[in-house]
Amino acid sequence: MTGIGFEVLARDGAARLGRLDTAHGPVQTPAFMPVGTAATVKAMTPENVAATGARILLGNTYHLMLRPGAERIAALGGLHRFMNWSHGILTDSGGFQVMSLASLRKITEEGVTFRSHFDGSRHLLTPERSVEIQRLLGADITMAFDECTPFPAEREAVEASMELSMRWAERSRSAFVERPGHGIFGIVQGGVHPDLRQRSAARLVEIGFDGYAIGGLAIGEGQATTFAMVEVSVPWLPEDRPRYLMGVGKPADLVGAVKRGVDMFDCVLPTRSGRTAQAFTREGPLNLRNARHADDPAPLDGECRCPACTGFSRAYLHHLVKSGEILASMLLTRHNLTYYADLMAALRAAIGAGRLADFSFGGAAP
Repeated sequence: MTGIGFEVLARDGAARLGRLDTAHGPVQTPAFMPVGTAATVKAMTPENVAATGARILLGNTYHLMLRPGAERIAALGGLHRFMNWSHGILTDSGGFQVMSLASLRKITEEGVTFRSHFDGSRHLLTPERSVEIQRLLGADITMAFDECTPFPAEREAVEASMELSMRWAERSRSAFVERPGHGIFGIVQGGVHPDLRQRSAARLVEIGFDGYAIGGLAIGEGQATTFAMVEVSVPWLPEDRPRYLMGVGKPADLVGAVKRGVDMFDCVLPTRSGRTAQAFTREGPLNLRNARHADDPAPLDGECRCPACTGFSRAYLHHLVKSGEILASMLLTRHNLTYYADLMAALRAAIGAGRLADFSFGGAAP
């Protein structure tokens, strides 16, 4: 296999049931990728992440280049061995984090000069260096380096940013080293402007990538606008390549995007919510801080297979949360990731059976 493999197995409207083949095994799509920014999914062991059903997760170039360092991870056998994860890894290019976390940024045609938010050290991140870092990490899927345009922004600024990202995309593609089971995705930009999104998608297809991400969304524009930008982008993307909506989102966001032809997702929401006492259930989200759970013997979700639901009551989980126990974060994070994995499995089953129009998963109605 040269690069990554992707096959569409079934369709239901715009939605696709697929299989993505990487150097570290297959991924059934639509798929949700848990976020493991710093080589760990917070409050989870790798075995527990895999037990939820996840077969690919996300790492991050920016965080790992600063701490502990890409060359160090490479010397220790690569990111998979470093974090004891035997399945697929997609690495974000670092562009979003440079824009949102780093200080004293200066953007030029060459790349972005910035100071680390950890220790103030100065760095230059270029498309070539971003791709090199991701190769050192051993990512199955590398992301092209781009500028994440802030929202809101004037159209002129969005257009200039998109054009810069397209030039960086071409450099990222040229810097990528082909090897079996590994691929690189381009990222569609263009803010909330349909014509810019279409130009960006067409340019990326002209360059030629193994997959295509829709970026620069879920940053405050609202669900309806997110869906609209997906709808104008997808028709310009190849049918035989995976599509990835970056940073999305809530369960209903995932359902709506799958119905519009998206195959892959990532978001910190299920893990962050697990650490802040929120659980996603088929009844809708629950806040375990609420006193109404203190005497409730029922499980979080009677249909869920996770240890939080099969072994403990809402009353006990409420007690853990109120007591500040670490186990609360562990159990609720695993529950939320299991919920997301089961949601994606249900979507795959509905697409395969041609029943997506009638899809229902409790609190995940689109």
